[in-house]
Amino acid sequence: MTSQTRQLFGTDGIRGVAGEFPLTAESTYLIGRALGHDLMRSNPKPRVVIGQDTRESSSWIADRITIGLISCGVEVHSAGTITTPGVAYLARSRKYAAGIVISASHNPWTDNGIKVFSGDGYKLPDSHELAIEQEIFALLQNPRAHSEPSTAPAPSLPGEAGLRRAYIEWLATNVNADLSGLRVLVDCAHGAATAEAPELFRDCGLQATFLSASPDGKNINENCGALHPETVARAVAGRKAEFDLGVTFDGDADRALFSDADGRVVNGDGVLLLAARDMKARDVLAGSIVVATTMSNMGLEIALRNSGVRMLRANVGDKYVLEEMLKSGATLGGEQSGHVIFRDGESTTGDGLLTALRVMEIMARTGKSVAELVNDLKVFPQTIQNVRVREKIPFAQVPEIQRAIEAAERELDGNGRVVVRYSGTEALARVMVEAESEEKMRALASGIVSTIQRTLGI
Repeated sequence: MTSQTRQLFGTDGIRGVAGEFPLTAESTYLIGRALGHDLMRSNPKPRVVIGQDTRESSSWIADRITIGLISCGVEVHSAGTITTPGVAYLARSRKYAAGIVISASHNPWTDNGIKVFSGDGYKLPDSHELAIEQEIFALLQNPRAHSEPSTAPAPSLPGEAGLRRAYIEWLATNVNADLSGLRVLVDCAHGAATAEAPELFRDCGLQATFLSASPDGKNINENCGALHPETVARAVAGRKAEFDLGVTFDGDADRALFSDADGRVVNGDGVLLLAARDMKARDVLAGSIVVATTMSNMGLEIALRNSGVRMLRANVGDKYVLEEMLKSGATLGGEQSGHVIFRDGESTTGDGLLTALRVMEIMARTGKSVAELVNDLKVFPQTIQNVRVREKIPFAQVPEIQRAIEAAERELDGNGRVVVRYSGTEALARVMVEAESEEKMRALASGIVSTIQRTLGI
């Protein structure tokens, strides 16, 4: 099954505006029941761990999902506020049947979402999500037949502190270098990282200062975090010689971006480059392969090739990066947006906290700054423009759009790239163009964007 056959699940779970379908009080309860039914088919006494980010709506959505699960006989344990990869870790390490995260990641606070991990810590394959989705729709058609239990479970917050602590301790054991000499400015995006990052970095001996670490339910991702890496970059640049590195997470901390000591942003492409070289030097980069996505810059591909590393491209979405990694045997993969997956250990998904520790470990071990580690990454001028669309018709079925894309590709003649795709989480078309000159890049992108706006735009 392809992701196009699904109506509720996108590239990263179910996502929408909190309080509106599919995230109403009734539908979230029924989603919990559908998940419970799915688990009961393969396990007569399933146990589930659930966690959430800091959004105002996350607690009640978590509680509604929990009620639905319990109504099916599922035992639910809450980790409270925790990062998405923290739930994935707990699912596999504590032998839960599944892990559920209530988060809309980098989206505004008014949105929310539901992500599901299987007991092995991996996100569900598209075919499994489709099967659950079909059950959700079946329940929605006859909600009165699925009455709620008379006694509700305890609220999801604050959760079991021991679960969060187990995740922090596991992360700390992954560090194989002395990080005490590093001075780091950390942007927690007022999100889930606020629950673990301060304790983790203290355990690792880091000299860490924290920004955007006071969530109020409505300020998650607001002018901060991985959507705004320039925030921490400006702060690092404005406090010369105080920090060696800036780190910024998104709302659920499954990704991280960085700033060098001079305030230059280092995105996921830069992290893949420095991590690939380090892992190759330590002989843990299986097959000398890195898996990136269609959005990764051509400059990364060239720099990796110069280091004897082959780059494969997967579809956008860390679950698709992971699928390609498992197929090719690669131990490193990720996205330009900061999702990085390390398969030389136990990790099963992108983890911003783990990525930050690995970057700092490489800095400490080599004695080099992050700027020195990526100084030969020559980035092709690249633009990514979003166009809000009224419907997601395959581009090949819209002749005007297809002609615009093909014309741009002919113009580039191999010296650049065009990627036009729909967002998996929003009603957006994303237009990415790379070219040797900024002028050509902007002209070609503008032509495609205007065509999409004219044919499919709102």
